[in-house]
Amino acid sequence: MSIFKSVYDYRELLKTSVTKDIGGKYKNSFLGVLWSFVNPLLQIIVYAIIFPLIMRNNIENYVVFMVCGLIPWNYFSTVINRASFTMIENGNIIKKVYFPREILPLSLVTSESVTFLISSIIILGFVLGYGMGLSIFILFYPMLLLIQYILLLGISLIVSSVTVYFRDLQHFLGVILQLLFYATPIVYSLDSIPQEFKWIFNFNPMTYIIQGYRDIFYYQQMPDIRGLLVIFGVAILLCIIGYLIFNKLQKRFAEEL
Repeated sequence: MSIFKSVYDYRELLKTSVTKDIGGKYKNSFLGVLWSFVNPLLQIIVYAIIFPLIMRNNIENYVVFMVCGLIPWNYFSTVINRASFTMIENGNIIKKVYFPREILPLSLVTSESVTFLISSIIILGFVLGYGMGLSIFILFYPMLLLIQYILLLGISLIVSSVTVYFRDLQHFLGVILQLLFYATPIVYSLDSIPQEFKWIFNFNPMTYIIQGYRDIFYYQQMPDIRGLLVIFGVAILLCIIGYLIFNKLQKRFAEEL
């Protein structure tokens, strides 16, 4: 329980860190927060042109289908990439000032969650723009966001602490995320996977999360609650393991940085 007390005691620092991260991302930028829309929209345009030609799929309203997977994936990959640099970037502060080190990955995941919330407007825009409308199942959106948030927090605690000692992990993560992108049903349907290979996708937490977003926005049906609850349990377990690893490694952060 000490971690919760520490975070609560330094809640103002957490709030300031999140605000600074969100504001600093677009500081001195002409478009400012609009980049939260521009960057994913440019990706969507590229994928919407290339993948239908390559894969020759017959998915109805393919752009909406793809957006429901691409926006949550960007949230996932951005957090992990940034988590690998967060301790190193804040090395000078860590060596000079005491504060709960967990604040750094926590503020990172939180600030990127705010960006994801803003980017989710793109999903709504495409769903409404294609005349699909919204269903009551959109009420499951907070649950999906919470599961993804906890999952990312657990991963970020591990990644941010391990990279202090093993800097090459930053480069490995880039390769892993690129491979994981194609191993996640983002630009293709899970139904297109041969039955004998589907079991592999069951070990990918992002499969369930992206299918969840797709269910509530694209298919407009009840998401797989049982599968999501399993991922929720995995996310909590990963958070506990992540904290134990982080707490063990943080003792020598100042020396390593």
